[in-house]
Amino acid sequence: MRQFFIGGARSGKSRLAEAEALAWPGEVIYLATAQVGDEEFAQRVAAHRARRPAQWGLIEAPASLAQALNAAAAPERLLLVDCLTLWLVGFLTADGVDDARWRQERAALLQLLPQLPGKIVLVSNEIGWGVVPMGAATRWFVDELGWLNQAVAACCERVTLAAAGLPLVLK
Repeated sequence: MRQFFIGGARSGKSRLAEAEALAWPGEVIYLATAQVGDEEFAQRVAAHRARRPAQWGLIEAPASLAQALNAAAAPERLLLVDCLTLWLVGFLTADGVDDARWRQERAALLQLLPQLPGKIVLVSNEIGWGVVPMGAATRWFVDELGWLNQAVAACCERVTLAAAGLPLVLK
């Protein structure tokens, strides 16, 4: 079973995904995709970490997400990926974007996702409801995240949009 939670910033998507994981009767492993770059973001990560149960496992997977999922997946295990947005951020470089590496990692994830045993819960941001951004790298990011979200949603049996902390089941 694959479940996808999507929503805007501070929409409650991570809390809804974590509630799903809390209800799971077996082992839970949290796959963190963020790369901490400053003190404010470190505080956000610490807040996420503090609200998770101590018995949940943790895998930091900022680049090779498919490889980490493949290694950790098991029939009686729930893997919680938070989040695809920050995973994509990791492919932005000082020089622009690492498009070739991104395409390789994205393809690996989308090929693997339908085959994984156990329950997979994924979280991502919906950022495509605004204006077309200025700057090639920003447009690349918005486009790629939108296409990734569509492809992941197609692989998932359940898709939930979070808004104001409330779930709206889309699929």
